[in-house]
Amino acid sequence: MNTGSIKGRVRAIGRELKKSGINCLIITKPANVSYATGFLGDDSWAMIINGRSFLVTDSRYTEQAMKECPVGTIIERHEPMPDAAARIIKKYKSVEHISVESSTSVAEFGQIKKALKTKIQTASGVIENIRSIKDESEIAVIKKAASIAAKALAQTVPLIKPGMTESELAGMLDFQIRKLGSMNSFETIAAFGFNASRPHHQPTSRKLGKNDTILIDFGAKYKGYCSDITRCFIIGKPNGFYQKVYEVVEKAQEAAVKKVKAGITLQEVDNAAREVIRQSDLPVYGHGTGHGFGIEIHESPFLKPEAKGVLKAGQVVTIEPGIYMPGRLGVRIEDDLLVTKTGCEILTKNCPHCPSLP
Repeated sequence: MNTGSIKGRVRAIGRELKKSGINCLIITKPANVSYATGFLGDDSWAMIINGRSFLVTDSRYTEQAMKECPVGTIIERHEPMPDAAARIIKKYKSVEHISVESSTSVAEFGQIKKALKTKIQTASGVIENIRSIKDESEIAVIKKAASIAAKALAQTVPLIKPGMTESELAGMLDFQIRKLGSMNSFETIAAFGFNASRPHHQPTSRKLGKNDTILIDFGAKYKGYCSDITRCFIIGKPNGFYQKVYEVVEKAQEAAVKKVKAGITLQEVDNAAREVIRQSDLPVYGHGTGHGFGIEIHESPFLKPEAKGVLKAGQVVTIEPGIYMPGRLGVRIEDDLLVTKTGCEILTKNCPHCPSLP
């Protein structure tokens, strides 16, 4: 991550803290640590103290941190993390209002409070709200992650054969993602036949039949940023009802995508997809129509019936309606979109859309 981007993020976080009268924010959530510093390792915290940034890590990650963190101060700790954070904060006598991310565990919160011997508060959503709008460098990396995922699937599709298991297919796709210099955004879902009716199905030893269906939900993570795609395929002789369901889901996704632009309510986008399925007299999915993503696979905003707020330019979201019929079938189509002032850019349009395979 370049120096300018990280400096801009630290300034943005500092402005939000100043509005709330916070002198020091202790950042414990890994995704937020990465966002504020550029560090992609584990077991590390960050802090913003009076506009200055710090990464607190240990000897396992010091070399990595020096390479990945273009700004701020890297501190190698030799004591428990809460004690290390307290030691650094105590050097700044002007710090009066200290906050810890609300996602911090109760135990760690208590340890920090004990080490500081002062009143501390929790802060929620400070960095997450800033993270939801991607800058140019983030968008470029997300586009690359989407491109890698699409290429990995294109290389995997010709290898799909009857008799292979769900686990084998997931492993083959994961291997292609790795070969392309990336890693998985999350555990790949490969579901055959009626197993696809479970939105978060875990691959099993179930074998692909000569006349069967496939649902694959996967993503590549590149330089710390995710992509998220779902595709469905038919093997062998097409099933008329399945094709009908697929077409309805396709139309539902198209309806939602047409709505996507800066300023539109999250509910309106969500309802556009659901209404197409309602009118088809097929079961409407229970999950959200989409979600933001970036450093994490699920980020703000969330497109669902009870959602509040509007889409903003620079947000990157999925659109993923589905139809699920337990014991019969499951169909979901998911693409990644960049929200713009006047509409959207589909980042996964080059990912194979081929309902029928030989």
